[in-house]
Amino acid sequence: MSQVEETVPSARDEALPPTSQETVPSTGEDAPSSELAPDSIGVAELEALLFVAERPLSRRELATLTGHRQEDINALLGDLEVALHDRGIRLLSSGERVQLVTSPAAGALIARYVGSDGVRLSAAALEALAIVAYRQPVTRGVIERIRGVDSDYVLRSLMHRRLVVEQGRADTPGRPILYATGFEFMERFGLTSLDDLPPLATDAAAGLQAAADAEASEMEADADG
Repeated sequence: MSQVEETVPSARDEALPPTSQETVPSTGEDAPSSELAPDSIGVAELEALLFVAERPLSRRELATLTGHRQEDINALLGDLEVALHDRGIRLLSSGERVQLVTSPAAGALIARYVGSDGVRLSAAALEALAIVAYRQPVTRGVIERIRGVDSDYVLRSLMHRRLVVEQGRADTPGRPILYATGFEFMERFGLTSLDDLPPLATDAAAGLQAAADAEASEMEADADG
């Protein structure tokens, strides 16, 4: 073929439509960071992504990474949770964040492998942790009002073990720190969400509420004064 013939477009080339990049103008909206087509992401791909993640991922992050809408991500996470129900890995959900964790049933075997049964919590730590779990987000003031003793050390201990985490500050005078349970708490106690917590006895629930109401009243009085 001569050089002239090579430069002349064929009839097939002329019949081809222009690329989508040429015909579709930019909308100005932020495009997903992933180049994968949304329909190429399934439960298996989502499981792999969560498996390699070194931290909990938010549903919004997953939507951005995969190119899916957030409602599609929620549906896929629901399918993944069902698929993992009887396996050694579970899907743990805490609000907007999700993470893969080991099944509580495999805890003894894993502890044998790593050579540790885990650090046991003291009665004081368990007491404070229960208050945080059922009342979260909660201030140290509420915890101390319920326990009747200073709880700074025990809270720092629980935070060191990542059973309790800081979750912002209360919109009250002094802006006290709000505490909540972390992923380590749910993994250690075999929970897939906070909805799995057993219901509190009526008197215990009333005590938690009374302590929170009392602290709120004191803060309002301080603000008025």
